[in-house]
Amino acid sequence: MDVDKKPAAPARDDETVLAESPLFLMLVCVVCGAVVGAFVPLLAHGLAKLRWAPFKGLAELLTTVPEPWLTLGGAGVGALLGLLVGFLAVHESLTVRISDTRIVLTVRDASREFPRGDVASAHRDGKQLVLLAPDGAELAREKSGLPWPRLTEALTAHGHGWAPEDPHRESWRRWVPGTAGLPEGANALLNARATARERDNEDDARELAQELRRLGVTVRDEKNRQYWRRSPPRH
Repeated sequence: MDVDKKPAAPARDDETVLAESPLFLMLVCVVCGAVVGAFVPLLAHGLAKLRWAPFKGLAELLTTVPEPWLTLGGAGVGALLGLLVGFLAVHESLTVRISDTRIVLTVRDASREFPRGDVASAHRDGKQLVLLAPDGAELAREKSGLPWPRLTEALTAHGHGWAPEDPHRESWRRWVPGTAGLPEGANALLNARATARERDNEDDARELAQELRRLGVTVRDEKNRQYWRRSPPRH
C-alpha cells in the first residue's frame, strides 16, 4: 500500500543518515549563476548587432551600460538567481535514514518510512533510488544526488538488500497512447502524466505515478519517454 507522507522523523542513535550538503548545493548554484550572468554582455552585444532578434531593444539598452558595470551587474543578477535555484535544490534534495529496522526517505520536509519487512531490495536507476517490495511492486522512486557507494554501503551494513541493477529490467515497455494490455484507466493517467512532465509539473507527475501504482502499473521515465510494467496493485 502507498505510504502516507508525514513530518520528518528524528534520527536515532543507530541510524545512518545520508544527506546532500546544503552549503555545497548553494555554492554550486550561486557560482554557476554568476558565471552565466557574466556572459550577459556578450549576448547583449550579439543580439544588438542583429537586424531582428527577440529582446533586441533590451539588449541595446544593456549595451549602453559601461564596463565593468555591465559584466559585474550580470554576474550579480546571475548569482542571485543561482541563490534562488539553490534554495529550491536544497528543498528538493533527498535525505535517507537507514537503520536495521527501517528506511526513511525525506524530500520537501516530508518523510516516508518503510519497515524492513516491507522492502525486499533497493537499486539504482540512473539518478534515482528505487525501493522494491517482496512482491516486486515499487515502493519509492526518488531522485538522489547522494554518493552511491556510501548509500550502498550503508544499506548493506544495516542488513538491507541491494541489487546491482533493476531485477525487473526486462519487463519494462515503452508507453505510447492507446497501449494495449494496461488496466482500465491507466492509459488516461499515463497521458495526463506525460502532459504534466511536459509542463515540468513534478508534483502532478508524482501523484499520477501513485495513482498508476494503485492500478498495478509501475512507471519510470527515460528522457522524454515513459516506460511501464505490471505490478501488484498498491491500495
